[in-house]
Amino acid sequence: MPLTIKTLHGRDIASALPEIARLRIEVFREFPYLYEGNMAYEQHYLERYLHCPDAIAVLALDGDQIVGVSTGLPLVAAEEDFQKPFLAHDLPVSDYFYCAESVLQKPHRGQGLGHQFFDHREAHARQKFSHTCFCAVNRPHHHPLKPPGYHPHDSFWTKRGYTRKPHLEAHFTWQDLKEETESKKSLTFWTKALVSSDQL
Repeated sequence: MPLTIKTLHGRDIASALPEIARLRIEVFREFPYLYEGNMAYEQHYLERYLHCPDAIAVLALDGDQIVGVSTGLPLVAAEEDFQKPFLAHDLPVSDYFYCAESVLQKPHRGQGLGHQFFDHREAHARQKFSHTCFCAVNRPHHHPLKPPGYHPHDSFWTKRGYTRKPHLEAHFTWQDLKEETESKKSLTFWTKALVSSDQL
């Protein structure tokens, strides 16, 4: 059966929050994030979505099971670490909708869900924002945990109309697999100017 898509906003995201947290931990263990997560931190991190009416979670459902999710919220409601590079370059944070993350279990990849995740978030963002953005972690080309045949998503993001902005670099702290403690990671933003439906 094909997957079905369901969108939740603000407080309604609470019903799916445990599954979103579980999926983030499962998928972000993979390269390039290598995230050693835990449920307590995840649920605390995701709570900000419940307090933001403009937050969105796009769920991919296999029957009743959530097998993927894509989230987003206004950049002004995101962590300060993600706002800092925009403020440092005098960019209006209020113009940007932050496409936070997309996670999908391996058996369901390669079926166009990535495009659907962006389609839904961008359509939602167009109602109030002129730009969307997201950031991707920077890893060295010869990282020891990089799997054979790994390819970054740069070409996919470029085809979606996003442009990498090397001067917009955020720093966020988490614990990598095989790390004993948390360490600071650098992430580079990609941005896209949205076209409203009345301009098409």
